[in-house]
Amino acid sequence: MSARLLRRVLQERETAPQDPAAAATAAAEVEREEEEEASPPRVAARNPFDLLDEEEEEEEEKEDEVYSEQPVSYNEQKHSVNKKPGNAVPETNKKSKKKKKKSKADKQVSTKSRDEKSLDSILEDLSIEKKPMQQRVNQNERASGKEIEIDETTPGTSSILSIDPKHLKAENEMRRIFGSKVVDSLENQRNVPSSSTSRLRGVRRVAHNPRKTLLVTPSSYWPPWDKSMSMDIVETKSGFNYFRYIYDPSVSHVQDLFEVAKSANDLNAIAAILAKYPYHPESLLTFAELFKYSGEHQSSADAVEKCLFALECAWHPLFSPLHSNCQLKYSHDTNKPFFTALFSHMKNLDRRGCHRSALEVCKFLLSLDSDDPKGALFCIDYFALRSQQYKWLEQFAEEYQCDNSLWLFPNFSFSLAIARFYVERDATNGEASDHSDKSTSVDLMKQALMLHPLVLRKIVDKAPLKDSSWTQILRNVFFGSAKPGSPSLEHMISIYVERHYIMWRFPELQNLLKDAALLVIESLKQDNREAQDWACVRKEAFSSDKNEYSHLLVSDFSDTTPSLPPEELRPFMVAPGMAHEMPPAEQELGIEVRPRAPREVAGRNPALVFLESLLPWVDYGDNHHDENDQNNDD
Repeated sequence: MSARLLRRVLQERETAPQDPAAAATAAAEVEREEEEEASPPRVAARNPFDLLDEEEEEEEEKEDEVYSEQPVSYNEQKHSVNKKPGNAVPETNKKSKKKKKKSKADKQVSTKSRDEKSLDSILEDLSIEKKPMQQRVNQNERASGKEIEIDETTPGTSSILSIDPKHLKAENEMRRIFGSKVVDSLENQRNVPSSSTSRLRGVRRVAHNPRKTLLVTPSSYWPPWDKSMSMDIVETKSGFNYFRYIYDPSVSHVQDLFEVAKSANDLNAIAAILAKYPYHPESLLTFAELFKYSGEHQSSADAVEKCLFALECAWHPLFSPLHSNCQLKYSHDTNKPFFTALFSHMKNLDRRGCHRSALEVCKFLLSLDSDDPKGALFCIDYFALRSQQYKWLEQFAEEYQCDNSLWLFPNFSFSLAIARFYVERDATNGEASDHSDKSTSVDLMKQALMLHPLVLRKIVDKAPLKDSSWTQILRNVFFGSAKPGSPSLEHMISIYVERHYIMWRFPELQNLLKDAALLVIESLKQDNREAQDWACVRKEAFSSDKNEYSHLLVSDFSDTTPSLPPEELRPFMVAPGMAHEMPPAEQELGIEVRPRAPREVAGRNPALVFLESLLPWVDYGDNHHDENDQNNDD
């Protein structure tokens, strides 16, 4: 028997002499350990690389011997006590051989903790935060399973407009709806360019691997980004970073070429610009509009996505849609293409049925500029309803900062009633919902009709609602002779009806609207002064005599897109093989450009002329005729 084992047995006998069973157990354990020591060790096949691990373990054992006299923490003591049996004896200061050896997992954890500490110390020395303020969370709450809350102490942080990046792209939403196989097959067809004659002839096509972006998924056949634009910080004020797009000095003349081609109504010159500079934003948006009016919606969407890809590649390192302190003012001319592309992309997502992705893009568009130059407030509630984000819509109406209360706007007054209706329906189906202290959906709809009675007649005509009961309701004086009261409110009502009329085709919402309208008629029979009170509220909220939203076209919020006949669009279209036959775009710079002959208007279809006038390069020669008259007078 070795001295170590003999010492252990004697110590156990001294501490517990009255327990013979424990002594016998200890003696049996000692005999078993002696047999194990006496038996020859088994020789097993070893990995030569284990020798390196043994050397590391020997070094760690030496370190443990040096620091063995240091006090042990309370958690380690508690952990060791829990491991011991009830009749065990406290160990001496000398550690056993098994305790000295560490497993590989422990070594990896210790190495990782040392690396993290060194990284934190470096970042602390450089005064750099490890995580941005929006992403800092309490690790204890994360471990305990609590809901992670964003630190909103930074000025300008708005959680209501925070964007979920996994919902930004349409492909993710379509995979949830149709499945990955269907979407992948469509994407493979899309990535194959239309002109595939070279592939049929056996010529191998070089496919680029564009960088990954948040807003769109670039196709493999797109050319590499030309780095023609970048973004810089204009100023930092009140916790917001204001950015602006700038052109690279080497390609600054491209914008001048585009302005010359636009003033000359020369679509071929714009195509020549794209042939050499395929990521010029305004040229891509021009062809996107042309494709849209020609009925080629997929080509139009591709041009818009290509524009967004180029503009996103030019982002500043501090600019991100996930940060709510980034501002991009519409007043800068170089920022306007980004707003236009985002709005067009949002409409394309809605056309494809990806309403949740459209909601995220709309939130991003609204957070860029508080002035809302594109009217995102007039369609964000529609996308929230279509994507079934009812509680988020109610929270948005309460927290979003605006000049007027959002429930006074026609779209929000009716959309909040619809959202409450679906929240109540989910509560009856068993889902937990706390709306006991809030107004019911019928009361909210009644308030909306009292505030904007003109909406009812426009919805009945636009949807249309063909039930005979609506005829009786519209015969009432309150609804039949309703007037908007101000040009701004009339324009807002027109936008709302054009954007939201499809929601009123659902039978349950028609019943809600009908019940609220009948309640309004009954209440007005008892007290007619209530209508006057709501008229005063409407006049106070929208008191301007001018149309404050005249810059927003009603057609921009419509699902229907006017199209021109192919024979009328043929003069505007450019064949794919004509790009290389055009003269270089640089030849147009600095040379006097002769505009095209003005188009004739007499004897043509008025509707066709109106649609044709929407194209930015069309000129009807009003000034041209005036100049000829002056020359004749001279």
